Amino acid sequence: MKVKILFLISVISFSPIATAGAADCEIACVDVYTQDGQLIFEARKGSGPKASTAPKPKPKPVVKPKVAVKPKVIVPPKVATKPRVVAPKKKVAPKKRAPVAVAATSLSDRISKSLPTGSISYQPSFQPLINVPVYFWNDMPPIFRSKVDLIGEVIDVTMRPSFTWSFGDGAIKSTTDPGGPYPNGQITHIYNRPGIYPVVLLTTWGGTFTHNGIERAITGEIKKTTALTITVVAAPTRFTN
Repeated sequence: MKVKILFLISVISFSPIATAGAADCEIACVDVYTQDGQLIFEARKGSGPKASTAPKPKPKPVVKPKVAVKPKVIVPPKVATKPRVVAPKKKVAPKKRAPVAVAATSLSDRISKSLPTGSISYQPSFQPLINVPVYFWNDMPPIFRSKVDLIGEVIDVTMRPSFTWSFGDGAIKSTTDPGGPYPNGQITHIYNRPGIYPVVLLTTWGGTFTHNGIERAITGEIKKTTALTITVVAAPTRFTN
């Protein structure tokens, strides 16, 4: 009887935003990183509020006082009265206005994406024999591509997996080959003793993203673990005359 258990564990790989000055981008800031087993896309545009000085008020024109003209003396002469002199008005300096904060346009957006998961297969699929190669493989895609559009900024992502196999008897193999069935599969293992062995596959995703023709590395990695148990038996013994 074959016992087969398959489970999937997401391994958290966290890395904070590494973009310098990402919170104060006047044109556009884009970053791609990993967090909680997810691929995170971020984009920001604009900057925070800036202080702009209000326009200076125009000075008012100065009104010059009119000079009174002395009246003509008419016979019989009269005592001329002194003309009233109008005192000029004092100039009042305009009050300075405090700078007014004008909010600049600021946009931001963020989305997350999950990477594909896969399962383990092996051959022969029923009770492999000791001292006979067992072929292993997984159905992970060899490449993961994604394109997103955040606030008008297009981001292209390319990620590739690498694999670490643990066959349950202490043997470990690291490769970028997903393996395959007999006869062309490259991931094989020979068990020397019968028993039940836990086979664990650790998949590590890493890659790059492109924005405005510039390629940059994605900060962090995403690790996913897949496991099953395999029952290996001894070959039956025959006695012949």
